[in-house]
Amino acid sequence: METKNMDYDMPFMLRFENVANYENGEVNILDRRIYPREINFVKCKSHKQVAQAIKDMVTQSAGPYTAAAYGMALAAYECKELSYEQQKEFMNDASYTISHARPTTANRMEQITQNAIKVWETALQEGKKADQEIAKDTILSLNRRYKTMDIVGKNLADIVNDGDKILTQCFGETIIGTLFRNLKKQNKTVKVFTAETRPYFQGARLTATCIYQMGFDTTVVTDNMIAYLMKNEKINLFTSAADTITKKGYIANKIGTYQIALLCDAFDVPYYVTGIPDKDKEGFDDIKIEMRDPDEVKSANGIMHTLDKVSAIYPSFDITPPELIKAIVTEKGVFKPNNLDEYFKTETKRFY
Repeated sequence: METKNMDYDMPFMLRFENVANYENGEVNILDRRIYPREINFVKCKSHKQVAQAIKDMVTQSAGPYTAAAYGMALAAYECKELSYEQQKEFMNDASYTISHARPTTANRMEQITQNAIKVWETALQEGKKADQEIAKDTILSLNRRYKTMDIVGKNLADIVNDGDKILTQCFGETIIGTLFRNLKKQNKTVKVFTAETRPYFQGARLTATCIYQMGFDTTVVTDNMIAYLMKNEKINLFTSAADTITKKGYIANKIGTYQIALLCDAFDVPYYVTGIPDKDKEGFDDIKIEMRDPDEVKSANGIMHTLDKVSAIYPSFDITPPELIKAIVTEKGVFKPNNLDEYFKTETKRFY
């Protein structure tokens, strides 16, 4: 009996094959820089091109995890004619190149790429095509992640009341799909406000598109409307995913999350973070903030809006302290951010 993939009833960009796919020595990645106005896949013919695509934010949120796995399949394809020792060195180099394409999530990405090396080793021992075996394992990983995040989505959906007004930030990838899929199952109607999330516009282009495609009332707001929104629309809760959740309850998420959390505190709006805590990140000092090209701040959709010599800065993420977070919603339940030790007391099933 064939098992249904966990991307059922998901919007277009959250279906497995539309995040990224691998075929015949080529990785195809949905170009999120232009989605949803255009649907185009960036074709990568080497693992270095995959790493560059991740660095250039062709894909983001959890998309790089899928791209990274397929990038390792491509690396196996690239080196298949080399000696075993040469292949091993090639795969290790590819693992580092891909996993460190963006520094803030390198620890999570390395779990993906190192697992691919294990699959590669087993494939060689069994006389199988390593690239195909890594590609198959990527689908297993996707199902595992979506299944886990479906539990997280249900746990958050249980907190949401029928008729609530929800504010989101950036694009949380899988949790967006699983939260609203579970809200549908629970027959809850909500109104969603998505912060546009400059300068990449993930909220406006990606989050709003997915939620709208799933049939929910969706309104895009600019990043500087949040205080107005909380005062006049009476937001019931704010939620975001996180690129890092430390043991001490500090979280790193898209730049602008911290200031929304401060406004939540001012307006008594609960902030729920979703995700899997990182056992290898203790606290604030363990988070490395990626600094991106400041020209991305000076432009929008490829059009420059400032004089050339005007300066800009672009920290990709900011850090929200635990005292501004109501709770962290995980696959094991809902935890206070200063009580994540309880999360790690029980076995954590493999996620990536």
